[in-house]
Amino acid sequence: MLALGPPMGNIRPTYIKRVAIELVEKYPDIFTDDFEKNKVLVHKLCDVRFKGMANRIAGYATTYRRVVRERLQLEST
Repeated sequence: MLALGPPMGNIRPTYIKRVAIELVEKYPDIFTDDFEKNKVLVHKLCDVRFKGMANRIAGYATTYRRVVRERLQLEST
């Protein structure tokens, strides 16, 4: 039987994380918690050859934005 521990997160390549964090920190006002809007922004702001990679960057940017917002809310309370 498998040991039950904390749920494991998604493993993403460092490139995807680095680009997503860079974009969110460079343009904090335009990225939101909405994946569809972020997907369009990534396609406009980045020169990514593959649609799937751009979508993964947008997905991580969405997750990163949400986590940062939640941390700020916890710190302010």
